[in-house]
Amino acid sequence: MLRSWLALGLALSLGACAHHGGRETAPRPPRVPPGPPLADSVTVGLWRFDERGGTHVFDGSPFGLDGTAGPDARVEFGRWKSARGFTATAQSFVFVPYNPVLESPRDFTVEAWLYLNDISRYELSAVAMRWSPVANQQSWLLGVVGRKLSGATNTTPSPGWFDEVVTPLVTAHLVFAFRPDLAAGLQTIQSSVELPLNRWVHVAATVDGEVVRLFLDGRLDVQAAVPNGIRRSDAPLVVGNALDPRRLIDTGGDLRQDPSNLPLPWYALNGTVDELRISNTARTTFESLEGR
Repeated sequence: MLRSWLALGLALSLGACAHHGGRETAPRPPRVPPGPPLADSVTVGLWRFDERGGTHVFDGSPFGLDGTAGPDARVEFGRWKSARGFTATAQSFVFVPYNPVLESPRDFTVEAWLYLNDISRYELSAVAMRWSPVANQQSWLLGVVGRKLSGATNTTPSPGWFDEVVTPLVTAHLVFAFRPDLAAGLQTIQSSVELPLNRWVHVAATVDGEVVRLFLDGRLDVQAAVPNGIRRSDAPLVVGNALDPRRLIDTGGDLRQDPSNLPLPWYALNGTVDELRISNTARTTFESLEGR
């Protein structure tokens, strides 16, 4: 009788193994809910834009690269808590002074959540950049290709700061461009599809010294071989606009573009930016999209 029960148990065990392909199946781990990016060991700066008001913008990384928002960069509802909303005005920007830790010439990632309201009439609208019209202040830029309307359509034509960048590119596509560290010229890459309007999209660009990549919503969109890193410069970080830092003035604690120079909002973003993170590594996954 005991042998019969043992034989029955063995048969049942073998049947179960055959049902599962001859091996036990491990339980699947629970899905990680999506969340904002982390300030980990390779984070250079993390601007969550969670301030409830004012012009002070806090950096959540260990380096404390706090910035200042222009008076027209408003606090808005974000992808995670609050965000900074930008409008087509000269005083709509976030300015982070230059710090050497911003240099990541070989391995680099810039990423953010982006909500676009509209596409610029001019050649480009800025998401984030270390780039100005000053020749030695051009490292990299992340933006959206504008409509590039002609002077006959735009009564106030732009100064053409980014004509070199966007001339061969397609309107409404994400663009990442940088000056190479060990060569002259310019490297650009654009997304394969248009960016959507009126919804959040996660955008990211990475450089590892050999390949530059663009990611949309956490998925690899395009990549190109680029045997170069990013040129070092003393350019500040500017979010939501492009400006000449020599034209900034501080009046009573408020940072703004000098109105006596009649600055125009050629490159101002019409939209909202949240959870901007810069890293000194070429990331391939993004915590903000886990579990999607």
